[in-house]
Amino acid sequence: MRTGLLGAGALALGPAFWEEALAAAPATPGPGPYGPLLAPDINQIMLPAGFRSRVVARGQTPVENTTYPWHIFSDGQATFPTEDGGYILTANSEAPASAGGGASAIRFDKNARIEDAYRILSNTNNNCSGGGTPWGTWLSCEETDTGRVWECDPAGKKVAIVRPAMGVFSHEAAAVDPGGRRVYLTEDSGDGGFYRFTPTAYPDLSAGLLEIAVAGPPGEVTNGGKVTWVPVPDPSAATTPTRKQVGATKFRRGEGIWFDSGIVYVATTSDDRIYGYDTAGETIDLVYDGEAIAAAGGETPLTDVDNITVSRQSGDLFVCEDSGNPDPFDIAIITPDREVARFLKLTGPQHGTGQAISETTGVIFDPSGTRMYFSSQRGFGVGVVYEITGPFRLERAGGPAPGPPPPSLLTDLRAPGSITISAFRSRGLPVTVGLSRPARITVTLKAAGTTLARGTRDGEQGSERITLGVTTAGRRYLSGRRRVAARLVATATADGQSSSDEQQVVLRGASGRRPNPGRGPGGRRANGRRNQRVSQGGARNRRRQRFSGR
Repeated sequence: MRTGLLGAGALALGPAFWEEALAAAPATPGPGPYGPLLAPDINQIMLPAGFRSRVVARGQTPVENTTYPWHIFSDGQATFPTEDGGYILTANSEAPASAGGGASAIRFDKNARIEDAYRILSNTNNNCSGGGTPWGTWLSCEETDTGRVWECDPAGKKVAIVRPAMGVFSHEAAAVDPGGRRVYLTEDSGDGGFYRFTPTAYPDLSAGLLEIAVAGPPGEVTNGGKVTWVPVPDPSAATTPTRKQVGATKFRRGEGIWFDSGIVYVATTSDDRIYGYDTAGETIDLVYDGEAIAAAGGETPLTDVDNITVSRQSGDLFVCEDSGNPDPFDIAIITPDREVARFLKLTGPQHGTGQAISETTGVIFDPSGTRMYFSSQRGFGVGVVYEITGPFRLERAGGPAPGPPPPSLLTDLRAPGSITISAFRSRGLPVTVGLSRPARITVTLKAAGTTLARGTRDGEQGSERITLGVTTAGRRYLSGRRRVAARLVATATADGQSSSDEQQVVLRGASGRRPNPGRGPGGRRANGRRNQRVSQGGARNRRRQRFSGR
């Protein structure tokens, strides 16, 4: 699946910066770049000087300027720039399908005014976190033992697609490494694994290799070192959980994950750790160790680490707390020079206590880096989404922030949703592909693993029309079949960037034809010459049908 949206942005600090950063000691408490928190504001949020908050959405209540009632228990979020200068915020619902579940989206204009709100995923369970992709889709993760990843269109125009090849387990979050062409995944379990998925045909996530990390003695927690990736024998977990199929390293409730210029951050809630995995060197190190700070007698403003994000502009890492006991409801900041401080705190009884206690979730920035979004998952008993604005740092050590991510190469994919098998055999399948700039186009039509048609060409900016001719294997596969549901996938590549889109095409037998009256076995009559004329006419009709595609 690809959308007309620009991809979710990733920070770019450069390999040299992170080689030095990962070699440093784990983060330690400090005052932070924004100073102390002030008294609670109108929404009972404690913020540094100059920052302010507003409520964007509240569970079971129509979103401002819309009639759409927001889902309950908001969790993981992402933002996607739109071509008109606005952006879309996607958010999961960590509720069972019977109570809503799935995911929703809010569309903002260029001035952050809400324009629309709508559902993008339904009938799924406990959608916890997820991740945005560079090709403009939202990966929504189900946090159940039989959880799967769902690829969603933030614009809500395309039906979400389940991606079982990415594994069946208690999914938490996902992060895409566009250079390595992989997706990294966390598992919210006390003995969970750290996974990576390598698509067979990136960025198509329908098939690929799922692996799990081994970074030390099997079944133990790692303190850093070399990582070996071992294939998961059965990603479907039909008989054995994926994390137990090989001797994998234990990541104690893997939750937040974020990719940046060759580094994957991984947060583990049960031991208050944040790891940094170097994708080039295949090594892992500790960025933050809350338990070690506490054991040394120190006080830390950050416990129960959960969802994470990095400011594209400043390089600061922002971390939500799962429950944060005994001092809950914080979002903390870890600066590039490894200082950790509290950035905000929720106050008030609306965030619950005991078993009904809330948590901060879904921290993310808009594409400009000037607006932060997060949720109190069970605030007011149903969940509430907040927006924070103020003097966020927009530059970092070493120079200004990088520009926005380039637009998606593919802007359009159109093909007939249904075509007769005879027309496809005789004339091929017409496909129109839209490009934002010159790129190499590959279009494939497949069914049950068989390539029915394929075409490749170099395209220019604008619309390119390709006619896919049926392959020899395709002719054999279609022989004798009356209906085939096939998947059309288009991929464009240029200058190291890749984007794709897909749709379903139904190939069907010709309908509405009836045998001529009076025909017997073999279509023959007993009338000699008159029968010959009818047979010749029937042949002409059949030729005309093949040509016209009826």
